[in-house]
Amino acid sequence: MRRLVPLLVLLTAACTTAPPTPVETVTTAPLPALLPPRHEARADLVRVHKAARVMEVWSGDTRLLSLGGVQLGRTPVGPKRFEGDGRTPEGRYRIDWRNPDSAYHLSLHVSYPDEAQSAYARAMGRSAGGLIMIHGQPNGLGRRMAGDWTDGCIAVSDAEMETLWALVPDGATVEILP
Repeated sequence: MRRLVPLLVLLTAACTTAPPTPVETVTTAPLPALLPPRHEARADLVRVHKAARVMEVWSGDTRLLSLGGVQLGRTPVGPKRFEGDGRTPEGRYRIDWRNPDSAYHLSLHVSYPDEAQSAYARAMGRSAGGLIMIHGQPNGLGRRMAGDWTDGCIAVSDAEMETLWALVPDGATVEILP
């Protein structure tokens, strides 16, 4: 298991500037058991179904993993348009870097915004935002936050994040669907 970073060191490599206030875990359905990472398996696609709160990890035509109960931005319906809108983006992106020292137990950066999203925000006199990550729970919390709590990121349990870290390489496609 990964060693926890002291709470005095806040690294802002995820989608919020400080960890949210912890609340008791609320689970509407049990999370599926994680598959042990197969050394030969490498994902090429991460697909998120926002409305269903499901993340699928694919290698070609083979589904390697399906996770339920993923957590989204605090305003989950609709595509992200602007920085601070609390929405999780929709569209096709890439994992373009990773942060092992994230304040949210490992994080994979999603390449949002694309050029069209940036242009739209500029035309409206706003910023499209950025730093959208797939990440675990706040370091040191010891349990899962309840509900949708990120600023637009996709949060999973720490154990699920460790599995994703092992399966999903930089360059993998991320498809986020409504």
